[in-house]
Amino acid sequence: MTATTGTTTATGLADRILGGWLGRIAGNMLGKPVEQGEVWTRDRIDRYLRATDALPLTDYLPGPPTEDEERALRPEWRYCVRGRVHGSCRDDDVDYAILGLHLLETHGFGFTTEQVGDLWLLRLPYLQTFTAERAAYRNLANGLRPPLTATYDNPYQEWIGALIRADVHGWVSPGAPRRAAALARKDAVLSHTGNGVYGAMWAAALVAAAFTAPTPREAVDEALTVIPAGSRLARTVRRVTSLHESGLPWEDTLATLEKETAGLGWIHTIPNAAVITAGLLYGDGDFSRSVALTVRGGLDTDSCGATAGSVAGVMCGAAAVPDQWKEPLEDTVRSAVFGFDGVRISELAERTLRLAQAEV
Repeated sequence: MTATTGTTTATGLADRILGGWLGRIAGNMLGKPVEQGEVWTRDRIDRYLRATDALPLTDYLPGPPTEDEERALRPEWRYCVRGRVHGSCRDDDVDYAILGLHLLETHGFGFTTEQVGDLWLLRLPYLQTFTAERAAYRNLANGLRPPLTATYDNPYQEWIGALIRADVHGWVSPGAPRRAAALARKDAVLSHTGNGVYGAMWAAALVAAAFTAPTPREAVDEALTVIPAGSRLARTVRRVTSLHESGLPWEDTLATLEKETAGLGWIHTIPNAAVITAGLLYGDGDFSRSVALTVRGGLDTDSCGATAGSVAGVMCGAAAVPDQWKEPLEDTVRSAVFGFDGVRISELAERTLRLAQAEV
Protein backbone atom coordinates (compact mmCIF):
# COMPACT_ATOMS: atom_id res chain seq x y z
CA MET A 1 0.00 0.00 0.00
CA THR A 2 1.35 3.43 -0.88
CA ALA A 3 1.01 5.92 2.00
CA THR A 4 2.33 9.16 0.48
CA THR A 5 2.78 10.48 -3.04
CA GLY A 6 3.81 7.12 -4.45
CA THR A 7 7.37 7.21 -3.11
CA THR A 8 6.99 5.83 0.42
CA THR A 9 5.45 2.51 1.47
CA ALA A 10 3.38 2.22 4.63
CA THR A 11 6.36 0.60 6.37
CA GLY A 12 8.63 3.37 5.17
CA LEU A 13 6.19 6.02 6.30
CA ALA A 14 6.03 4.48 9.77
CA ASP A 15 9.84 4.56 9.96
CA ARG A 16 9.95 8.19 8.82
CA ILE A 17 7.34 9.31 11.37
CA LEU A 18 9.10 7.47 14.20
CA GLY A 19 12.33 9.08 13.00
CA GLY A 20 10.67 12.48 13.34
CA TRP A 21 9.57 11.81 16.91
CA LEU A 22 12.94 10.39 17.91
CA GLY A 23 14.78 13.23 16.21
CA ARG A 24 12.66 15.89 17.87
CA ILE A 25 13.14 14.40 21.33
CA ALA A 26 16.86 13.70 20.90
CA GLY A 27 17.56 17.16 19.46
CA ASN A 28 15.63 18.74 22.31
CA MET A 29 17.62 16.77 24.88
CA LEU A 30 20.90 17.69 23.20
CA GLY A 31 20.19 21.40 23.39
CA LYS A 32 18.48 21.51 26.79
CA PRO A 33 21.55 21.97 29.05
CA VAL A 34 22.71 25.08 27.16
CA GLU A 35 19.30 26.65 26.51
CA GLN A 36 20.00 30.26 27.37
CA GLY A 37 21.25 32.19 24.41
CA GLU A 38 22.48 35.17 26.39
CA VAL A 39 24.84 32.90 28.34
CA TRP A 40 25.56 30.03 25.97
CA THR A 41 26.83 31.73 22.85
CA ARG A 42 28.24 29.76 19.92
CA ASP A 43 31.75 30.46 21.15
CA ARG A 44 31.00 29.34 24.69
CA ILE A 45 29.29 26.14 23.55
CA ASP A 46 32.30 25.23 21.43
CA ARG A 47 34.71 26.06 24.28
CA TYR A 48 32.70 23.69 26.46
CA LEU A 49 32.90 20.98 23.79
CA ARG A 50 36.65 21.44 23.35
CA ALA A 51 37.18 21.29 27.11
CA THR A 52 35.34 17.96 27.22
CA ASP A 53 36.99 16.58 24.06
CA ALA A 54 33.60 16.39 22.37
CA LEU A 55 34.32 17.93 18.96
CA PRO A 56 33.10 16.81 16.51
CA LEU A 57 29.85 16.44 18.46
CA THR A 58 28.27 13.06 17.72
CA ASP A 59 26.41 12.29 20.96
CA TYR A 60 24.64 14.06 23.83
CA LEU A 61 26.65 16.74 25.62
CA PRO A 62 29.28 15.51 28.07
CA GLY A 63 28.87 16.44 31.73
CA PRO A 64 30.34 19.77 32.85
CA PRO A 65 34.14 19.84 33.23
CA THR A 66 34.15 22.47 36.03
CA GLU A 67 31.88 23.74 38.78
CA ASP A 68 31.61 27.09 37.01
CA GLU A 69 30.30 25.40 33.88
CA GLU A 70 27.94 23.27 35.97
CA ARG A 71 26.40 26.38 37.52
CA ALA A 72 25.91 27.92 34.07
CA LEU A 73 24.01 24.92 32.69
CA ARG A 74 20.27 24.57 33.08
CA PRO A 75 19.34 22.35 36.06
CA GLU A 76 17.98 19.70 33.67
CA TRP A 77 21.53 18.91 32.54
CA ARG A 78 21.62 16.08 35.09
CA TYR A 79 19.07 14.20 32.97
CA CYS A 80 20.28 15.24 29.51
CA VAL A 81 24.04 14.58 29.33
CA ARG A 82 25.85 11.43 28.28
CA GLY A 83 25.43 8.55 30.66
CA ARG A 84 22.52 10.22 32.49
CA VAL A 85 19.77 10.00 29.86
CA HIS A 86 17.07 7.51 30.87
CA GLY A 87 14.05 8.49 28.83
CA SER A 88 13.34 12.08 27.85
CA CYS A 89 12.99 14.78 30.47
CA ARG A 90 9.88 16.97 30.32
CA ASP A 91 10.01 19.96 28.00
CA ASP A 92 7.51 22.19 26.23
CA ASP A 93 9.09 21.40 22.86
CA VAL A 94 7.83 17.84 23.27
CA ASP A 95 4.67 18.68 25.24
CA TYR A 96 3.28 20.70 22.33
CA ALA A 97 3.93 17.87 19.86
CA ILE A 98 1.95 15.55 22.14
CA LEU A 99 -0.79 18.13 22.61
CA GLY A 100 -0.99 18.66 18.85
CA LEU A 101 -1.38 14.93 18.32
CA HIS A 102 -4.17 14.85 20.90
CA LEU A 103 -5.81 17.83 19.19
CA LEU A 104 -5.92 16.04 15.83
CA GLU A 105 -7.17 12.82 17.37
CA THR A 106 -9.90 14.67 19.25
CA HIS A 107 -11.11 17.17 16.67
CA GLY A 108 -9.72 15.94 13.36
CA PHE A 109 -8.11 18.04 10.65
CA GLY A 110 -11.00 20.48 10.67
CA PHE A 111 -10.14 21.69 14.17
CA THR A 112 -10.59 25.37 15.00
CA THR A 113 -8.28 27.77 16.78
CA GLU A 114 -10.84 27.96 19.59
CA GLN A 115 -10.54 24.20 20.07
CA VAL A 116 -6.76 24.54 20.37
CA GLY A 117 -7.32 26.99 23.23
CA ASP A 118 -9.90 24.76 24.91
CA LEU A 119 -7.45 21.86 24.86
CA TRP A 120 -4.71 23.98 26.41
CA LEU A 121 -6.99 24.85 29.31
CA LEU A 122 -8.00 21.21 29.77
CA ARG A 123 -4.66 19.46 29.30
CA LEU A 124 -1.75 21.87 29.77
CA PRO A 125 -0.70 23.30 33.16
CA TYR A 126 -0.41 27.09 33.12
CA LEU A 127 3.03 27.04 34.76
CA GLN A 128 4.38 24.88 31.94
CA THR A 129 3.67 27.65 29.41
CA PHE A 130 6.05 30.48 28.59
CA THR A 131 6.18 33.85 26.77
CA ALA A 132 3.50 34.05 24.03
CA GLU A 133 1.82 30.83 25.12
CA ARG A 134 1.48 32.05 28.70
CA ALA A 135 0.04 35.36 27.51
CA ALA A 136 -2.47 33.54 25.32
CA TYR A 137 -3.34 31.10 28.11
CA ARG A 138 -3.98 33.99 30.49
CA ASN A 139 -6.13 35.69 27.87
CA LEU A 140 -8.10 32.49 27.34
CA ALA A 141 -8.70 32.12 31.07
CA ASN A 142 -9.93 35.72 31.16
CA GLY A 143 -12.51 34.99 28.47
CA LEU A 144 -10.82 36.44 25.38
CA ARG A 145 -11.15 34.62 22.07
CA PRO A 146 -8.80 34.38 19.09
CA PRO A 147 -7.36 36.48 17.57
CA LEU A 148 -7.38 38.73 20.67
CA THR A 149 -5.66 35.92 22.61
CA ALA A 150 -2.59 36.57 20.47
CA THR A 151 -2.58 40.34 20.48
CA TYR A 152 -3.74 41.50 23.91
CA ASP A 153 -0.87 42.27 26.33
CA ASN A 154 1.47 39.92 24.45
CA PRO A 155 4.90 41.31 23.54
CA TYR A 156 6.07 37.87 22.33
CA GLN A 157 3.95 37.55 19.20
CA GLU A 158 6.88 36.82 16.87
CA TRP A 159 8.88 34.62 19.22
CA ILE A 160 9.56 30.95 18.55
CA GLY A 161 6.66 29.38 20.48
CA ALA A 162 4.36 28.70 17.52
CA LEU A 163 7.22 27.23 15.50
CA ILE A 164 7.90 24.61 18.17
CA ARG A 165 4.26 23.50 18.03
CA ALA A 166 4.28 22.82 14.28
CA ASP A 167 6.01 19.48 13.72
CA VAL A 168 2.99 17.26 14.24
CA HIS A 169 1.18 19.02 11.39
CA GLY A 170 4.07 18.08 9.13
CA TRP A 171 4.19 14.48 10.34
CA VAL A 172 0.53 13.96 9.48
CA SER A 173 0.96 15.63 6.06
CA PRO A 174 3.80 13.66 4.44
CA GLY A 175 4.73 15.23 1.13
CA ALA A 176 1.98 17.86 1.50
CA PRO A 177 3.64 21.03 2.83
CA ARG A 178 0.73 23.35 2.02
CA ARG A 179 -1.70 21.23 4.00
CA ALA A 180 0.79 21.10 6.88
CA ALA A 181 1.17 24.88 6.81
CA ALA A 182 -2.59 25.42 6.82
CA LEU A 183 -2.97 23.23 9.92
CA ALA A 184 -0.06 24.94 11.67
CA ARG A 185 -1.53 28.36 10.94
CA LYS A 186 -4.80 27.51 12.72
CA ASP A 187 -2.76 26.50 15.78
CA ALA A 188 -0.33 29.42 15.64
CA VAL A 189 -2.80 32.31 15.50
CA LEU A 190 -3.97 31.47 19.02
CA SER A 191 -0.78 33.07 20.36
CA HIS A 192 1.23 34.63 17.53
CA THR A 193 1.11 37.09 14.64
CA GLY A 194 3.32 37.98 11.66
CA ASN A 195 6.61 36.14 11.47
CA GLY A 196 5.62 34.12 14.53
CA VAL A 197 2.81 32.55 12.49
CA TYR A 198 4.97 32.28 9.37
CA GLY A 199 7.57 30.41 11.42
CA ALA A 200 5.04 27.76 12.39
CA MET A 201 3.82 27.43 8.79
CA TRP A 202 7.39 27.18 7.52
CA ALA A 203 8.42 24.55 10.09
CA ALA A 204 5.35 22.39 9.42
CA ALA A 205 5.94 22.61 5.68
CA LEU A 206 9.65 21.82 6.15
CA VAL A 207 8.80 18.64 8.07
CA ALA A 208 6.17 17.64 5.50
CA ALA A 209 8.58 18.26 2.62
CA ALA A 210 11.27 16.16 4.32
CA PHE A 211 9.25 13.01 3.59
CA THR A 212 9.75 13.36 -0.15
CA ALA A 213 12.51 15.92 -0.79
CA PRO A 214 15.78 14.22 -1.79
CA THR A 215 17.97 16.83 -0.03
CA PRO A 216 17.66 19.29 2.85
CA ARG A 217 18.05 22.18 0.39
CA GLU A 218 15.06 21.02 -1.62
CA ALA A 219 12.99 20.66 1.56
CA VAL A 220 13.97 24.19 2.62
CA ASP A 221 13.09 25.58 -0.82
CA GLU A 222 9.72 23.83 -0.79
CA ALA A 223 8.92 25.11 2.70
CA LEU A 224 9.58 28.68 1.59
CA THR A 225 6.69 28.47 -0.87
CA VAL A 226 4.07 28.48 1.93
CA ILE A 227 4.99 31.86 3.46
CA PRO A 228 5.03 35.36 1.93
CA ALA A 229 8.16 35.80 -0.16
CA GLY A 230 8.61 39.34 1.13
CA SER A 231 8.38 38.45 4.81
CA ARG A 232 11.51 38.91 6.88
CA LEU A 233 11.47 35.21 7.70
CA ALA A 234 11.53 34.23 4.02
CA ARG A 235 14.27 36.75 3.27
CA THR A 236 16.39 35.44 6.15
CA VAL A 237 16.02 31.79 5.15
CA ARG A 238 16.92 32.65 1.55
CA ARG A 239 19.96 34.53 2.85
CA VAL A 240 21.14 31.37 4.62
CA THR A 241 20.67 29.29 1.48
CA SER A 242 22.60 31.77 -0.65
CA LEU A 243 25.52 31.92 1.80
CA HIS A 244 25.62 28.12 1.96
CA GLU A 245 25.51 27.88 -1.83
CA SER A 246 28.39 30.34 -2.10
CA GLY A 247 30.63 27.98 -0.13
CA LEU A 248 30.91 30.16 2.97
CA PRO A 249 31.83 28.06 6.05
CA TRP A 250 29.07 27.35 8.58
CA GLU A 251 30.66 29.56 11.25
CA ASP A 252 30.86 32.54 8.89
CA THR A 253 27.30 32.06 7.71
CA LEU A 254 26.02 32.21 11.27
CA ALA A 255 28.24 35.18 12.10
CA THR A 256 26.79 37.02 9.11
CA LEU A 257 23.20 36.22 10.10
CA GLU A 258 23.89 37.19 13.71
CA LYS A 259 24.81 40.70 12.56
CA GLU A 260 21.84 40.93 10.22
CA THR A 261 19.31 39.86 12.88
CA ALA A 262 20.89 41.73 15.78
CA GLY A 263 18.45 43.16 18.28
CA LEU A 264 15.69 40.60 17.84
CA GLY A 265 16.74 38.54 20.85
CA TRP A 266 17.63 34.89 21.28
CA ILE A 267 14.03 33.55 21.38
CA HIS A 268 12.73 35.37 18.28
CA THR A 269 11.58 33.23 15.35
CA ILE A 270 13.82 34.77 12.70
CA PRO A 271 17.35 34.22 14.08
CA ASN A 272 16.38 30.76 15.27
CA ALA A 273 15.02 29.84 11.84
CA ALA A 274 18.40 30.89 10.45
CA VAL A 275 20.19 28.56 12.87
CA ILE A 276 17.87 25.67 11.97
CA THR A 277 18.30 26.26 8.24
CA ALA A 278 22.09 26.44 8.53
CA GLY A 279 22.21 23.27 10.63
CA LEU A 280 20.19 21.34 8.07
CA LEU A 281 22.02 22.65 5.01
CA TYR A 282 25.52 22.19 6.39
CA GLY A 283 24.47 18.90 8.00
CA ASP A 284 23.73 17.69 4.46
CA GLY A 285 21.37 14.88 5.48
CA ASP A 286 23.58 13.39 8.21
CA PHE A 287 21.47 13.14 11.37
CA SER A 288 24.24 13.64 13.94
CA ARG A 289 25.88 16.49 12.07
CA SER A 290 22.54 18.25 11.50
CA VAL A 291 21.47 18.28 15.15
CA ALA A 292 25.00 18.99 16.38
CA LEU A 293 25.53 22.01 14.13
CA THR A 294 22.09 23.33 15.00
CA VAL A 295 22.68 23.16 18.75
CA ARG A 296 26.19 24.55 18.37
CA GLY A 297 24.53 27.50 16.63
CA GLY A 298 23.27 28.75 19.99
CA LEU A 299 20.14 30.84 20.68
CA ASP A 300 17.13 28.68 21.67
CA THR A 301 19.20 25.52 21.48
CA ASP A 302 16.67 22.94 22.62
CA SER A 303 13.91 24.25 20.36
CA CYS A 304 16.19 24.53 17.35
CA GLY A 305 17.71 21.12 18.03
CA ALA A 306 14.22 19.63 18.27
CA THR A 307 13.07 21.04 14.92
CA ALA A 308 16.28 20.14 13.10
CA GLY A 309 16.17 16.68 14.66
CA SER A 310 12.60 16.21 13.50
CA VAL A 311 13.43 17.16 9.91
CA ALA A 312 16.63 15.09 9.85
CA GLY A 313 14.86 12.15 11.50
CA VAL A 314 12.08 12.19 8.88
CA MET A 315 14.63 12.37 6.08
CA CYS A 316 16.69 9.41 7.27
CA GLY A 317 14.04 7.37 9.14
CA ALA A 318 14.21 5.88 12.62
CA ALA A 319 16.30 2.89 11.57
CA ALA A 320 19.08 5.22 10.42
CA VAL A 321 19.09 7.44 13.53
CA PRO A 322 22.32 6.41 15.29
CA ASP A 323 21.89 4.28 18.41
CA GLN A 324 23.65 6.76 20.72
CA TRP A 325 20.73 9.15 20.18
CA LYS A 326 17.73 6.84 20.41
CA GLU A 327 18.69 4.03 22.81
CA PRO A 328 19.09 6.25 25.92
CA LEU A 329 15.56 7.57 25.33
CA GLU A 330 14.28 4.10 26.34
CA ASP A 331 11.14 4.62 24.26
CA THR A 332 9.75 6.83 27.04
CA VAL A 333 8.62 10.46 27.27
CA ARG A 334 8.00 12.56 30.36
CA SER A 335 5.25 15.08 29.71
CA ALA A 336 3.24 17.71 31.55
CA VAL A 337 0.27 17.11 29.24
CA PHE A 338 -2.39 15.51 31.43
CA GLY A 339 -2.75 11.81 30.67
CA PHE A 340 0.47 11.46 28.67
CA ASP A 341 3.30 11.29 31.21
CA GLY A 342 5.39 8.17 30.60
CA VAL A 343 3.89 7.49 27.16
CA ARG A 344 5.96 5.41 24.75
CA ILE A 345 7.59 7.18 21.83
CA SER A 346 6.64 4.24 19.63
CA GLU A 347 2.98 4.65 20.65
CA LEU A 348 3.04 8.35 19.77
CA ALA A 349 4.50 7.48 16.38
CA GLU A 350 1.90 4.77 15.75
CA ARG A 351 -0.93 7.17 16.57
CA THR A 352 0.61 9.79 14.29
CA LEU A 353 0.87 7.22 11.50
CA ARG A 354 -2.84 6.45 11.74
CA LEU A 355 -3.63 10.13 11.28
CA ALA A 356 -1.22 10.47 8.35
CA GLN A 357 -2.74 7.45 6.63
CA ALA A 358 -6.26 8.75 7.22
CA GLU A 359 -5.38 11.84 5.20
CA VAL A 360 -3.95 9.99 2.20
